[in-house]
Amino acid sequence: MSAGKMLVGILAGAAAGAALGILFAPDKGTETRRKIAEKSDEYAGQVKEKFNGMVDNLSKKMDDVKSRANDMANKAKSNVEDMKTSSM
Repeated sequence: MSAGKMLVGILAGAAAGAALGILFAPDKGTETRRKIAEKSDEYAGQVKEKFNGMVDNLSKKMDDVKSRANDMANKAKSNVEDMKTSSM
């Protein structure tokens, strides 16, 4: 299972548990709805942060791969040029 799927599952479980806890609390309906709205905003913010972190991490990895590929291509080009000049 990928880390992203596991993270989503954990956050969904936590959100469901919090929602059930609020729903079964002995508060008035308006208070309960306010708590649910606050918790959903909080969880949405956490999910957004985690997603942005994953995107940033993936972007950094892609940049690293591009850099390595360019380095390898430049080395290969240099080796080919060296072989051409040494065989002349």
